[in-house]
Amino acid sequence: MDYTLEVRGVSLRFGGVRALTEVSFGVKPGELFSIIGPNGAGKTSIVNCISGRYKPTEGQLFYRGKDITGLNPNARPSLGIGRTFQNLALFHHMSVLDNIMVGRHHLLKNNFITGSLYWLTGARREELDHRRKVEEIIDFLDLQSVRKATAGTLPYGLRKRVELARAMALEPQLILLDEPMAGMNFEEKEDMTRYIVDLNEEFGMTVVMIEHDMGVVMDISHRVMVLDFGRKIAEGDPATVLADPHVKRAYLGEEDEALVDPDDVPLPRESAA
Repeated sequence: MDYTLEVRGVSLRFGGVRALTEVSFGVKPGELFSIIGPNGAGKTSIVNCISGRYKPTEGQLFYRGKDITGLNPNARPSLGIGRTFQNLALFHHMSVLDNIMVGRHHLLKNNFITGSLYWLTGARREELDHRRKVEEIIDFLDLQSVRKATAGTLPYGLRKRVELARAMALEPQLILLDEPMAGMNFEEKEDMTRYIVDLNEEFGMTVVMIEHDMGVVMDISHRVMVLDFGRKIAEGDPATVLADPHVKRAYLGEEDEALVDPDDVPLPRESAA
């Protein structure tokens, strides 16, 4: 099967701490794929591996059939991979418009020399084209009223929306969303849910999303993968995953024999002679 993203046996260690252990999965073109699990399960770690922020200790990552395991993070946007962050990574002193324009930096063709000949080399026309694309994103995400506002002065929910806008500005084919609804109220979550579905259905982006709101995940995801203690414990359509006994144990905090590390199992005591 041709996957947009394929993760093969990825493990990640920080010294003696294992963040991920032999995680494998594939995301199909045009799919909305969610990764869920309790706090500390390794969800952000796997997204950081995909985006290049972390390099796996073991395993491989493939994007549209190309091995991207060793590529640095700056190479990802040019391939068509964008992301948002769990903790906002905006330029707080810049306007909303300028923050979104930053997302298009890898698409700029004019360099320092040709840009200095602004009116003669097409740099002006290129800037106008990029501005037009940014305005389309602003309209899509209903950011018209704050387009000139300083990003750092905006309410939290709007800043999350600006972060999504900047990721969209990359024109990615695969977008990684790390808890896009964290800290939002009910209305803000409803709006963000609608935008994510439209990203997937209208813009045709393949979406990989980490999200704690199980209602949202089960409503909009095509498939779901569950991590616990850095291991994959379930994968499939939302209804099947929700009914999985390993998933129920993970969320109820009960010990699951499927997750016990063989190294941690005590040896049986020898019987007294």
